[in-house]
Amino acid sequence: MAKAKRQTSQQAFREALVMISPGTKIREAISAILQSRNGALLCIGDPKRLAELSEGGIELHAPCTPQLLYELAKMDGAIILNNDCSSILYANRFLRPDNTIPTDETGTRHRAAERIAKQTKSIVIAVSERRSSVTVYVHNIKHIMDTVPTLLNKAMQALQTLEKYIQVMEQTMTDLSSREFQDMVTIFDVCKAVQRCEMVLRITTEIEPYLLELGTEGRLIELQLKELTIPLEEAELVIRDYYKERPGTTFQQVRQRISEISQQELLNLSNISQALGYGPNLRSVDSYLPSRGYRLLTQTHRLQPHIIENLVQRFGSLQAILRAPKEELVETEGVGEVLAERVRTSLNLLRSQLTLDRGSR
Repeated sequence: MAKAKRQTSQQAFREALVMISPGTKIREAISAILQSRNGALLCIGDPKRLAELSEGGIELHAPCTPQLLYELAKMDGAIILNNDCSSILYANRFLRPDNTIPTDETGTRHRAAERIAKQTKSIVIAVSERRSSVTVYVHNIKHIMDTVPTLLNKAMQALQTLEKYIQVMEQTMTDLSSREFQDMVTIFDVCKAVQRCEMVLRITTEIEPYLLELGTEGRLIELQLKELTIPLEEAELVIRDYYKERPGTTFQQVRQRISEISQQELLNLSNISQALGYGPNLRSVDSYLPSRGYRLLTQTHRLQPHIIENLVQRFGSLQAILRAPKEELVETEGVGEVLAERVRTSLNLLRSQLTLDRGSR
């Protein structure tokens, strides 16, 4: 139950970052308020609930514009907006949150902001004129917004780190592919590949909040991120190729188990092995592991997902597909003679390319 609440808070936090990112009317109003060295308290959420916990002020029900928000912020009280910020409902409103709700804030405005956010499960933005800072409260989450130059710098540093990790991941995948063609894959090889893929995935996840907060200012970084992470989708198929099939166990469940491994535990390959279903002792798996072939078949770029699924289901492993004569490949649903020949040719070309790459290193 607690986990579901945490997911809801995170989703609301992401939506809040989008709502106040550069290019939005809320961000335009916040920038004007900061430039004029004023403070503000913006409450965004269920109008009825927020009205019940506040009093006084001016009832408006006016369309929300940056200029109107800026002018209303000159008054001391809170400004209450509806869920999508399309309408300003109240201005100069006095908030009455439950004073028993714990808060570490010291200023009156920020204490009220944090308590209202927790009590109403809404978004509250506190603009401090003294510190020239913007603090966002979403449910139980507190976030102090960085300036655009600071965010850009953090995002670029994270991208540089991601690029290095992707280079290592791609080299690990290349080595794994060579071993797959040789039918010499060990549990160590598999866990190492899964570890590299998961590390890249987690760094990517860390960059996404920067992009949400940057809004229109982060478009170029977003394009770079999409370009860098193209290999990630295929790399994730390593899990699908090697997880140990058991009754009631699905690929999605195994993927979820690996994603729940902590950052520190991810460094220990035995934890990955256990998540894949092989147990914590890597030495206990004393034989080579056969690949199902999802990843390498995807690398041919000529097969639809349902064709790949049909081939894997019929033959069971990559080696069986490699050894299968053309006549047997044709018997697979959706595979005609032309496509069967393409499968054989593409896999052979991929194997030759891997051999050349290894020879040139």
